[in-house]
Amino acid sequence: MLIQIIALLIFVALFAIGAVRGVQIGVLMLVGAAGTGLLLTDMVVEDIIAEFPLDIMVLLAGVTYFFAIAQENGTVDRIIDWALERVGSSAVLLPAVFFVITGCIAAMGAPLAGLVMMPVGMQVARKYGVDYALMGLAICFAIGAGGFAPTSLYGIVTYSTARGAGIDLSPYVLFGIAVVTYLIMLVVAYFMYGRSLFGRNSAAAVASRAGAGSTEAGADGSDDTDSAGTGSAGTDASSRISRGSASATKVAFGEDDEDEALFGSSSSEHTGDSAPFTFVQILTVIFMIGLIGTVVVLAAIGKDPDIGLLCFMFGAILSLVDPKTGKAALPKIDWSTVLLVGGIITFVGVLQNMGAVDLLGQGAEAIGSPLIAAFVLCVVGGLVSAFASTTGILAALVPLALPLIAAGGVPGWALIAALGVCSAVVDVSPFSTLGATVVATAPVEDKPRLTRILVKFGMSMVIIGPVALVGGLVVPAMIF
Repeated sequence: MLIQIIALLIFVALFAIGAVRGVQIGVLMLVGAAGTGLLLTDMVVEDIIAEFPLDIMVLLAGVTYFFAIAQENGTVDRIIDWALERVGSSAVLLPAVFFVITGCIAAMGAPLAGLVMMPVGMQVARKYGVDYALMGLAICFAIGAGGFAPTSLYGIVTYSTARGAGIDLSPYVLFGIAVVTYLIMLVVAYFMYGRSLFGRNSAAAVASRAGAGSTEAGADGSDDTDSAGTGSAGTDASSRISRGSASATKVAFGEDDEDEALFGSSSSEHTGDSAPFTFVQILTVIFMIGLIGTVVVLAAIGKDPDIGLLCFMFGAILSLVDPKTGKAALPKIDWSTVLLVGGIITFVGVLQNMGAVDLLGQGAEAIGSPLIAAFVLCVVGGLVSAFASTTGILAALVPLALPLIAAGGVPGWALIAALGVCSAVVDVSPFSTLGATVVATAPVEDKPRLTRILVKFGMSMVIIGPVALVGGLVVPAMIF
């Protein structure tokens, strides 16, 4: 037992050191896995390396490569422009519209790619009198919801790890649970920060703000020189705002706490005038639709689609058509996340091999109630994720939840889904990349208020999330 406890302490210590020092946790975990396996067990190097999840590596690399090409050839920016040009000027609908657009972008491999919409959304909020808190939360919720799509990072890590452990968690069920959860959160955010939007039109809001310079719905109270003339068609204003958003999102986050903001560093920018889709962009959109359609059809007939290989296939065709963007997309493959997830899962494999994970299972049984143990696990996931990497937490806690599932009494798919979503809903905290971006893109005078709101909202989700997910998902699954 002593050896297993030492191995678990090494695992926790490496995770904490990497988070505090800003070191790539995957690198530390790979070294820690090798050292632990060689010194504390009879494992050889080949056995340790065999624990590295090659299937997840192919999946993450393929998805991020394909969608990096879509960004490099301007397809993502054109989709944003096209969507915003068709958005009406009703202030009450704008946060919901940004939720949909951002969610679609976040579903394209890297959730933090949705951050491209944050500066755009804040400008729109200023022009139409939408509370910055409501707009920021809507975009954060969309990134979380889209991130659990079968083609995006949170979903890939969660259901791949679960399936690798023999738990039949459908990626579509996971995605559906995440979307429903975040939609409920969006409704709550509307109730808290958007009630004044109902019953008034955006033109009146703009006139009020331009004339009085007052703060409405807690938004920016400074003079808005851009408001002049916004009483005209909202689609034109939205289109003008969207242009240049790609360059506006090049915020110097460096290596963030989850993964690189893949599309935020793209060299492509919006053009001055709305232009039709090029041939390459049309082909890219067709492949995007084809990817989603293929995955849905194969899953419907009982097949297990290899999303990574599909993305590599579409990416290879686009590279042949446009070699320049194919070459530019290669450095944008999210190797950082591949290494992060791979390192953690490799170390967890060593822990499983030496019986340390079984030791955790005995501890879970000692709690007495599987339901309480599940709740505690979800709280731990949310609390740590509020300050550290959500992706890393998912890769670490999903395997560590297996002993609790094996002990019986808790449905595996429900617990893993609840654990995954609970680890993500706290990301609106200003200590996380999403919350920090909300504050960073808001006007200076509104930053203190937004920080207070996001701290309260994010930290409250550490408890509210597990209560809602365990009570609304795990308990019914146990009963029925």
